[in-house]
Amino acid sequence: MKVLVTAKKVEAGVALLQKEFTVDIKHDLPAEDLLKIIPEYDALLVRADTKVTKEVIEAGRLLKVIGKAGVGVDYIDVPAATQKGIIVLNAPTGNTIATIEHTIAMMMALARKIPQAYCSIKDGQWQNNKYVGVEMCGKTLGIIGLGRIGSGVAKRALAMGMNVLAYDPYISVERAKELKLELVELNEIFAKADFTTIHVPLTQETKYLINKDVFAKMKRGVRIVNCARGAVIKESDLLEAIHQEIVAGAALDVFEKEPVDPDNPLLGLGNVIYTPHIGALTEEAVDRVAVDTAEGIRAALRGEPVMTAVNMPPLNK
Repeated sequence: MKVLVTAKKVEAGVALLQKEFTVDIKHDLPAEDLLKIIPEYDALLVRADTKVTKEVIEAGRLLKVIGKAGVGVDYIDVPAATQKGIIVLNAPTGNTIATIEHTIAMMMALARKIPQAYCSIKDGQWQNNKYVGVEMCGKTLGIIGLGRIGSGVAKRALAMGMNVLAYDPYISVERAKELKLELVELNEIFAKADFTTIHVPLTQETKYLINKDVFAKMKRGVRIVNCARGAVIKESDLLEAIHQEIVAGAALDVFEKEPVDPDNPLLGLGNVIYTPHIGALTEEAVDRVAVDTAEGIRAALRGEPVMTAVNMPPLNK
């Protein structure tokens, strides 16, 4: 069987797959080229830079499994794959710690204006009075989404002395009590949170979850952190909320359009900090995710159960 790998930084997973299968590595593959060659392959291993459209899936006459080296599968047409009996799997745990730590780092950098202060020294300035930050201890953190990453952020925030409010319709009150958290409705988070961090997948329900109407409900001076998916926040509405001084600052690892447009007006604001979608990228996480994804692909090609499948196609397809 043949496996096509378009993902970068998956060497550990490739090494595992090469023990049993023919593996072709083709980075930066244009969409039209992917469409031409996909009929040859039984499996496809991708990251977010490869869009697996309905056309690609229909052309993949031998395809049995699509593996995403990461969590989000919004770049893959999962319904089309399911209809064809193709397993779609991800690696939901491999980069959890990396994303948790990046979220905390972004929150602290936002609170203490660390990137701005760093750049001022690089520019030959010494303006310590200009970069007075705020303490996180005693502040209220609102967490939207209490899965592996959201709950991990909550534990660390509690250890830092923050008050934590959480919203997740899929988490029970008992589970929240185990985490020593208070479950509340979204509007209570908007009204009370000094910091708000978002940890939800991008779906039809969560696209533009944070929009103009929501910003109008937020506590004045709130700071927003997004290490999930860019389109969960409507960027034009965030920009307006910052200009209206509803939002005191934002820390963004993700954008609606990636790579981000250099003309994006958010990039010109002194109280917005950003990173190029690196929340899940540590040396350890990259290897774990690559191996987890490869193990799932191997199981699928062997006809074995796939524990990380995000859909439920027939295993004997």
